[in-house]
Parts: sequence; structure tokens; C-alpha cells
Amino acid sequence: MKRILIENAVIVNEGRKVPGSVVIEGEKIAEILVNGQTVAMPCDETIDASGCYLLPGAIDEHVHFRDPGLSHKADITTESHAAAAGGVTSIMDMPNTNPQTTTLEALDEKLAFLAEKSSVNFSCYFGATNNNYPLFSQLNKSRVCGVKLFMGSSTGNMLVDRMASLRNIFGGTDLLIAAHCEDQGIIKENTDKYKKEYGDDVPLALHPIIRSEEACYRSSALAVQLARETNARLHIMHISTAKELSLFSKAPLAEKRITAEACVSHLIFTEEDYQTLGARIKCNPAIKTAEDRKALQEAVNSGLIDAIATDHAPHLLSEKEGGALKAMSGMPTIQFSLVSMLELVDKGAFSIEKVVEKMSHAPAQMYEIQNRGFIRKGYQADLVLVRPDSEWTVTTDCILSKCKWSPLEGHTFNWKVEKTFANGHLLYDNGTIDENYRGQELFFKR
Repeated sequence: MKRILIENAVIVNEGRKVPGSVVIEGEKIAEILVNGQTVAMPCDETIDASGCYLLPGAIDEHVHFRDPGLSHKADITTESHAAAAGGVTSIMDMPNTNPQTTTLEALDEKLAFLAEKSSVNFSCYFGATNNNYPLFSQLNKSRVCGVKLFMGSSTGNMLVDRMASLRNIFGGTDLLIAAHCEDQGIIKENTDKYKKEYGDDVPLALHPIIRSEEACYRSSALAVQLARETNARLHIMHISTAKELSLFSKAPLAEKRITAEACVSHLIFTEEDYQTLGARIKCNPAIKTAEDRKALQEAVNSGLIDAIATDHAPHLLSEKEGGALKAMSGMPTIQFSLVSMLELVDKGAFSIEKVVEKMSHAPAQMYEIQNRGFIRKGYQADLVLVRPDSEWTVTTDCILSKCKWSPLEGHTFNWKVEKTFANGHLLYDNGTIDENYRGQELFFKR
């Protein structure tokens, strides 16, 4: 079995930064060498990681890879390449594809599709509708990462807006329920108000007013209430407002039944960026104020926010034209998610240990992923080498997402992803992807 020595790195893992080396043997981490320890037996290959940090691969529990049915925007192959280039070694794909992942047959087909095409490790959600909750008991809990619940506008019939259905969903599974929370009644009221004033072409600047703080808070509060009533395992995705943070706890992650996610876009952008980036940063829930962004960053540090993900959601640029009601919502972010968070380390918002906690350790813990998310002996060797003080600029030709654009085009980063290992395999190496490698399905300890 091939042995690879990654030496002279700074290992960031479980709240510590320590100089050391790691030995990969086959798919797994065989040795972690610190304090002058030497390898137990010779290695076949040595990688000098001097000047680099060695992190566990990021686990993005919130992506839209668009396959099947929407592959003109993106597909599993292209987006998994983008993930690998960004230091993301595992993803969990959302169900609002075509067909939607809301039947057992569609679920099996999606998992087979991911196995055939994904370069990184993968799982996917089962999508809740108003009436498919009787299927929850038939889901294989070791293979399905969770149930996705849209409590706001969504694709097709995936908006769950009946209180009886919501109660059945929350009471019908002990799987993690990942919720998109925006109150559709408030959004409709705001939309109608501004359509009277502007017609169908409502200015983009009103997007965070239409999808308001109150719309987010009202829906999130309802989800928390239902979770408490039923003792459900609830994870609220893409928190975008300071007000919502009052719904969450700073308790240790292992003690929580209700958790929260912040997305990269809400941690780096504010509503002022609509002036320069326009609909490129239009997403649901909307990017809001600088005060909201600051509160979210502080909540990452305090423990109110448990995980950082992307909500990676590519569209063609032609689909992003128009104002608040016409331009499609969502943006591609996965390739630049880790370096964006490391940039916030340089700005003093987070420590590098905190970034690793929220992007690697916490997703593995929340979803009970087997043997991933940490640099531990015997775990799968999902690893990423990142180099600080390595300046580069995002240009169109380096974007691997199929849509070939990014809201970060023209931005200069000082951190660079150099190498990404998935299951001990060198998947990404300084700009080169091994296009023949296929990641593994994630399994869950349930």
C-alpha cells in the first residue's frame, strides 16, 4: 500500500496549530508526527509542505450541483472539480433538481449519478413536500444526510406551507431537518407593495427589503418552535440576520438539537455590494446589512453559528439579468469558499482554528459522518494544503464552475489552495485536477 509523507506543515486540527507531518497509507491517515517524531517505516513519496498549513478537507453541507435536469447551469463533474480546487473534499447536494429528490426512486438515481460523476465525496438530501412525509421511515439513515425543508419560496412543489404538513415533517423523522426559513406571506406582501410602485421590474436594491429581516425571523422562529415541540433535530441554513441569532444557543455542539449555518456570501458581502456586483450576489435569503454581517461573524466565534457552508448555486449570467423579481437567486462560491474564510482570518474576524472547526469538524459532527472531518489516525485522508502569503487574482479562466463566472472575479487573495487529497488520493495539485478520480459516498453513524 502506497505511503505518502506530507512533512514540515503546520497542522491545524481540533483547536490546535502544531508543526508536524502526516503519513497517508492507502486511503487513510496512518501517522501524525509532532514534537520530532519520525516515521515508523519508509514512505514511497515525500511532499515538502514547508510554509503551508495542513487542514482537514472542508465539508460543504449545502450545495446545488444542478444535476440532473439543470445541467446547462452546472453539473456534478464541473462543480466537484471546483470543490476540489477550493479544498472541499465532501459535499451534500440539495434536492431541487429535475426530477426533484422527493421520491425513493429519485433518491437512488441521484446517489448513483453522484457516484458516477463526483470527484469529491458526496451525499444528498431527501426533499420534503407537503405530502411525502410517509416516505421518511423508508429512508436509509446511514446513506441520507438529512431531510431538506423549504419553508420559503422554492422550486416546484417543494414549498411546504401547510401547518399540518410541517407538524408531520417535524414529528416524522429523527434525521436532521435542514430548513430554508423565509416567511412566504411576508415576502408576498412586500412584493405586492413594490410591484404597485415599480411594476414588474422592481429595483435590485429592494431585494433585502422584500426578503426582509422579519420574513427570515418569523419563519426561523416557527421552525425552532416546531423542533422544540417535537424534539426534532433541526439545522437552519443560511442565517442572514442578527435578529435570528437570538433563537440559538452557545451550548457545545454535542449538546444541541437545534443548530445554525452561516454561508460564505453572508459573511463576506453586504447590501452595499449590490451597487458594484448587482445580481451576481442576489441570493435567498438576501444579503443584508453590514451590521448583520458583523453579527454573523461574531456568532461564528461565540458558537451561536455552528457551521459555515456555501449554498453554492450556479446560474448562467444571462439568468442573472434583471431586478429584484427577475434575476435568478444564487451564486457559485465553492471554489473560493475556504480562501475567502482564510482572508477573514487575516482580517482578524476568525482564527484559522475556528475556520477548520466550522468548515470541517462541525459538519462531520452534526451529520455524524463516519471517519471524516478531522486529522486523526485511521480516518480517511481528506486533507488540504493551503499556503499563506501567496498572492493571486480570480480571473475567468481559472473558474472551474460550468457557469464560468464568480462574484469574486478580479478579487486578489493572499491564500492559495495548493493540494487537495480525497481518501488519500491527490485530487488537486496546483491547478491540475485528476479528472478520472471519483469520490466516495458518505456514510453516517446512525
